[in-house]
Amino acid sequence: MLTSRSTYHRDSGHRLGLPEDLRAVLAGVLATALTLCVLLLCASSAGAARAGVASAATLMIDGAGDGHGVGMSQEGALGYAEHGWSYNAILAHYYTGTALGQAPAGAMVKVLIGNRVKTLPLESYVRGVVAAEMPASWPLAALEAQAVASRTYAITADAGGSKFDVYSDTRSQVYLGKAAETAATNGAIAATAGQVVTYGGQPVVTYYFASSGGHTEAVQDAFPGAAAEPWLVGVADPYDQGPEHRWTLSLSFAAAGRRLSGLVRGAFRGIEVLARGSSPRILTAYVLGSGGRTLTTGGELATRLGLDDTWAYFSVKRGASVVGEPDRSGQSTPASPAPPTSTPTVPAGPGGGAPGPAGSPESTPAGGVGAG
Repeated sequence: MLTSRSTYHRDSGHRLGLPEDLRAVLAGVLATALTLCVLLLCASSAGAARAGVASAATLMIDGAGDGHGVGMSQEGALGYAEHGWSYNAILAHYYTGTALGQAPAGAMVKVLIGNRVKTLPLESYVRGVVAAEMPASWPLAALEAQAVASRTYAITADAGGSKFDVYSDTRSQVYLGKAAETAATNGAIAATAGQVVTYGGQPVVTYYFASSGGHTEAVQDAFPGAAAEPWLVGVADPYDQGPEHRWTLSLSFAAAGRRLSGLVRGAFRGIEVLARGSSPRILTAYVLGSGGRTLTTGGELATRLGLDDTWAYFSVKRGASVVGEPDRSGQSTPASPAPPTSTPTVPAGPGGGAPGPAGSPESTPAGGVGAG
């Protein structure tokens, strides 16, 4: 640090012809000013160094699955079919305590296509959905499970109130019309004609999605505000092994801060998970900033950060060091579940329980893009 010596100022004072006592006062003032300048310069340099460290940090995300996680995993259904499970056993696994029943005779579906509502017989509608939601090359049992799930979803959905039942896109399930039909998918639909998933003797909503990451999620944990339903609970999914079964993503702190704009107070500092569901998808978390923290949901984080699923664990990389972010949920990354040793006993008749909900929230995708 620079120091002031009295001779330096004394010389200048003498040349100015100032009195000795005034020169002493001026010397003290100047010394103080120089000291303050040096301190400010040091503080600025330290702040810049800290900012440089923060901007050099990387947010590392280890995730699993693709979709909302409720109901049937399409990749899981593929795995079960490849291991010899029948479509009714697959459906009984994903929709706990359910049985198969028949759709109402002459059921029609109102589909919103663009700005127009088209009313279709149920089976015609399903033929335009299954091949759009699942590759026709997949095993027959998987296609049959998809057919029953899509048929059931169509008659239990209420996306548009009295105006229409379902959207023709991922807000409900993808419908591409006759152009989507294939011999394989039409065969699966014919083999399960009219069959729907029931609980307590009533058709119930059958959410499905692309990939579970190894465990599905309870509906009340995946969809904020949804009521718990006994057939939509989280279950182990050992045969889900698709391309999104496990995934990673890394973002610079600067990029993460931009994506979380509005949730970050000050400069982005990280993410602290507070609670997880059974799968363990994130329910709530704090976005940490230099100026404080902001409470948010797993769904908001996934949307803002561009994640495939809310099943995510965060860590921070600085140089060669990687440190896990704070996580109050108490749930570490689970190991993949062991495959079952036998197929379940499929109920022959309706199970007990309450009737299903009227439909899904309009903003919640039921099927997502086709699996595979």
